[in-house]
Amino acid sequence: MNARTEPSEAKTAIARPPLVRELLLVAGLFVVYKFGRRLATGHTDEAFRNADRVWDLERTLRLPGEGSVQNLLLHGDTLIHLANTYYATVHFPATVAFLVWLYLRRPAHYVRARRVLAAVTAAALLVHLTFPLAPPRMLAATGLVDTGHVYGPSVYGSPQTDHLSNQFAAMPSLHFGWALMVAIGLILATRSRWRLLWLLHPLLTLLVIVGTANHYWLDAIVATAMLGIALAVIRPRASSGGTPLSLRPPKGTATTAGHGTGKLVPAARGEATVDDESELVGAAR
Repeated sequence: MNARTEPSEAKTAIARPPLVRELLLVAGLFVVYKFGRRLATGHTDEAFRNADRVWDLERTLRLPGEGSVQNLLLHGDTLIHLANTYYATVHFPATVAFLVWLYLRRPAHYVRARRVLAAVTAAALLVHLTFPLAPPRMLAATGLVDTGHVYGPSVYGSPQTDHLSNQFAAMPSLHFGWALMVAIGLILATRSRWRLLWLLHPLLTLLVIVGTANHYWLDAIVATAMLGIALAVIRPRASSGGTPLSLRPPKGTATTAGHGTGKLVPAARGEATVDDESELVGAAR
C-alpha cells in the first residue's frame, strides 16, 4: 500500500470547519452575549458598592494605583486621544481578524481558539450578571478622569440613556482577556522568532483600559485567570487518526511519504497537516 495512505503511517490532514456554520455560530454567540449583557443592567447601587469593595481590595493588596498609568497618558492630548481610539476601535476587529486568519491558515488552531474565546466570554457574562461593577471612571473615590468623555472618542453615553451597552460590567475585562488570547494563539500558530512580540497587544491593551479608567487591575487579573482555566480545560485534540497533535517546533510544510525513504510529499492544497502544523494546539471538528 502507498505509504501516504497507510493509516498507521499517514500524516492526518486537518480540514477547515464549514464556513457557513462557523459564521452562524460566531454571530449567534455574539448576539447571545450582547443580549445577556443587557440583562445585567439596572443594578446601579450594587455596582457602586462592588466598585468600592474592589477599590479597597486593590489598596489592601498594594496594587499600583490606576492613576499612575492615567497620569502618563494625560501628558498630552494626542496620547490620551490615541488611547481612547485604541480602546474604542481595536478590541473587536483585532479578535475577528485573528479568528479569520486562523480559519484560513491554521484551521486546527482555529477550533480551539474559538472554543476558548466562547468559554471565556460565557463565563464573563455569568460574572457580569452576578457581580455588577461600576468602572473606576464612575467612582469618585478614585479621582480618575473619564478620558473618553473629556477627550474623546468615547464608546459610551450616559449610563441612564445608553441602551446599547452595559457599563456596569467591568469585571472581568474582555478587552484584556481577548487580547491575551489573540497573543497566545498567534504565538502558538506562527513560526517567527519574533512571535513573542504579539504580547505587546495585551500589554498595550492593559495600559489603555487602566489608563482610560475603564477597568481596574483586578479586572485584567480575573480575565487572565479565566483564560488560563479555559486553556487548561479545552485541551488540544488528537488528529482523526488518533495521533495527538505535536507541540514540537515546526519542521516544514511537507509530509514524509514513508518511513526511511526520505521522500517528501507536499500536503494537499487547502489542508493543514501535522508536520505543517507541528505546533498545532487545536483540532478540527
